[in-house]
Parts: sequence; structure tokens; C-alpha cells
Amino acid sequence: MKTAPRVILSGGGTGGHIYPAIAIANEIKRRYPEAEILFVGAKDRMEMQKVPNAGYPIKGLWISGVQRKLTWSNLMFPFKLLSSLFTSKKIIKKFKPDIAIGTGGFASGPLLRMAASADVPTLLQEQNSYPGITNKWLAKSADRICVAYPRLERFFPKEKIQVTGNPVRQDLLNLEGKQQKGREVYGLMAGKTTLLILGGSLGARRINQLIESKLDFFKEKNIQIVWQCGKLYFEEYKKYNDRDEVQVHQFIETMDLAYASADIILSRAGAGSVSELCLVGKPTLFIPSPNVAEDHQTKNAQAIVDQKGALLIREKDLDAAFEKTITGLVEDPELQKNLSRAIQKLALPNATMEIVDEVEKIIEKKRDEK
Repeated sequence: MKTAPRVILSGGGTGGHIYPAIAIANEIKRRYPEAEILFVGAKDRMEMQKVPNAGYPIKGLWISGVQRKLTWSNLMFPFKLLSSLFTSKKIIKKFKPDIAIGTGGFASGPLLRMAASADVPTLLQEQNSYPGITNKWLAKSADRICVAYPRLERFFPKEKIQVTGNPVRQDLLNLEGKQQKGREVYGLMAGKTTLLILGGSLGARRINQLIESKLDFFKEKNIQIVWQCGKLYFEEYKKYNDRDEVQVHQFIETMDLAYASADIILSRAGAGSVSELCLVGKPTLFIPSPNVAEDHQTKNAQAIVDQKGALLIREKDLDAAFEKTITGLVEDPELQKNLSRAIQKLALPNATMEIVDEVEKIIEKKRDEK
């Protein structure tokens, strides 16, 4: 492709939708430094901060998801949707993109629907083994759907699917040599096992409650923790920063250094997290969220466990199994090595490049048709 493309990306609500979009944008910019890239997100969600921090402009839509119970927000949803469709149409008309890319989340629905209606090619990137409602809604009009898991033909048209894996942050592709810097940045003490706790960008109530109840246990086991409690819970848990062996973070900005400095990782099993952890290759304990569609986090984690690449505890078993599992892992270096080796074998490090290859093909085809 000779001329630099004009690209709109939309995905947000959580880090699991935002970071794949940023990774795709970065790869496009690497190939085409002159490319024009614009993000579109939901006005009050975290993408409005994270995308500008990554160096890209973003426009906000007045859109939100539908709650499971009757709320004022639900009653406003039809008006928000109409407003977002209208705003998306104006953005597309003014920006004139060569392609629109959606990575899931509320805002990508109206944006990609209006792009398709304006004859702009669209590409969807689906991170999970069970697609979200937005991508299922958009699938029929999409030109290509890049997925991370096989057997998604029951949700999407088979001829549009390309299995690529999930985009990940490029700074995770090589963590060698970053451990010492990570330990300095996070002020970690020598001679202690470092446990990195990741409950997702918004936080995970059950994991946070568990960690709070086990602080004395961690101290007894000579474990220091780097605890990302999430935006929703930081005010509640920041008081534990007073402890020498505890660090509480609302959000971790330098994830590469946090991963590099960790000995063991405890994490939810969202698709983006699982893809990153395969690359990182550290001993991992998954505690999947049971509150997601089709229990897809448990399926994501189980796929790794079946290959002997991680340990798994379901939320309902935490009280009975957690201390025994952590103790066994910390005290068994051979188990740690085996888990690390096995999870790294499952990594798909070229996902972002393969997705952008598809972007190039779609744009070329469209230009040839003109």
C-alpha cells in the first residue's frame, strides 16, 4: 500500500477493548508514519483518558451499555443510541476514513454501523471465546472479523473469520533485562517473593476482598504484593499502602515493568489478560470472573490449564483452596518453571501484525474497486 491510510478505531469501556485498539494503531503508525488515525469512544469511559495518553486524538459519543435492571440510564438508551449514530455519521463524513476498526465496547456499535452504511470497509477484532453483543450486532456488515479463538462460526459468518490471536502491547514482547528496573520502579525488597495481582482495569470485588483478608498470610509467607485493585475500589484499599510489603495501585501504567518484576501473577481471565500472560510467561493463578456471558473467562483460563500452563481457582472455592494453592506454588520452584514454559508455548506474538496485514488487504481491495 503506497499512500498512508486514514483509519478510525473504536473500542472501549475497559482496558480489554482499549489496549487492542491502541496496539493496532501503533502497528499502523509503525508501517505508515504519515497515517491519520482517529479514535472514537464513549464520553465518560476510560478510553477518553487512556487514548490521549497513548498519543492519539479521540472523539466521544454519548453512549452506554444496557443494564440488567430497570434504570434511568436504560430509559435514556434509545436517545443515546440515536445521538451516537448521528454524531458517528458526522465524524465519518468529516474524517473520510479508508477503514473503520472496532475492538468491542459500546461506542464501536454506532461508529461501525454508520461506517458500513457510508460504504467504508470495516474490520472487527473479537478478543473472547464468546463474543460481546456489539460485535455480534456488527458482524453481518463487517468485511473481516479477526478472532483469538477457533470455532466462532456459530456467531460470525465463516468466510469473514481470520484467526489471528489478540493484539498485545509491544513492550511486552521482550521483558528480558527489565526485572531490575521494575524492582527499582516499584521499590520491591530483595529476598521476598513478588506477587502481582490484577483484577482488571475497573477492579474485581471478590479478588480485592480476598487479598485484604490474606494480608497477614502474605507477610507470614514472605510475599510482597503489587496490587492493582482497580478504579472502582482504590479509595477503599489505598490505606494498605502504609504496609511495607503492600503496594496498592488504582491502575498500573508501566505493565511491562510490573510483569518483569513479578515472580507469580494472580489474574482474572479476560481474553486480553490471558494473551498478555502467555507472552509474559510467569507462573500464573487464574481466578476467572463468574459474572460474564457464557462464563467465558473460565473457558479462557481452562484452555491454558488444560495445557498445564496455569493454575485455576473458581471464586466459590477461594476460601477453601487459596492459601494451600499459593503456598504450594511459592514453595515449589520446579512447578513455577513448568508453568512458565507451558504458558509461553501458547503465545501468539504476531497477532497485531497479522491484523494490520488484513487491514492493508481490505484497504487495497477497496481502492482497486474505485
